Amino acid sequence: MPTTEVILTAKIYNLGAEADIVKVKTGYARNFLIPSGKALEITPSALRRLNVLKAKRAEREAQEMNESQELARKINKVKLDLELETGETGKAFGSITAADIAAKLKESLGGSIEIDRHKIQLERPIKDSGKHEVIIKLHHDVTATLEVNVNAKGAAPAAEEKAEEGEKPAGGFKAKSKAKHKKADKPAEAPAE
Repeated sequence: MPTTEVILTAKIYNLGAEADIVKVKTGYARNFLIPSGKALEITPSALRRLNVLKAKRAEREAQEMNESQELARKINKVKLDLELETGETGKAFGSITAADIAAKLKESLGGSIEIDRHKIQLERPIKDSGKHEVIIKLHHDVTATLEVNVNAKGAAPAAEEKAEEGEKPAGGFKAKSKAKHKKADKPAEAPAE
């Protein structure tokens, strides 16, 4: 497939940022990037414009970095309390995902700042109660640590009942004693006549 080099004028996911010279397929450049204004063909005038694009990129990256650092300071101060549905035995019915954390974080920051759930780095959803530290990658150089306290929603009443009824076993009922079977003695064989 034939390729061509273009100068990007906007940040494009998985391709590059402003002022990057990238190799792309000819059809992609001709049919999408150039008509939409996201790239320029490499010409002498476009190469002169490259310095303006580099300045624009540096300004945008500096602004993104400052915003990310400010947001990281706010997030580091926040402590979230989330509830997890649990049964009587303490087994979790669901889990707390990155989307749940993002929604609760937006609510606690006043609703004006929204964090993309993909920036919240969870190895797997949270399925147990207690304190957890969640890392949020806001920028490639800036990360924030969020403290999440997970409370069990259904286990609290069950624990109170067990405390009140101290004599009852774990299941809430008295276990039956095991049946004892007597070994039947073998009847004596009748003498053969």
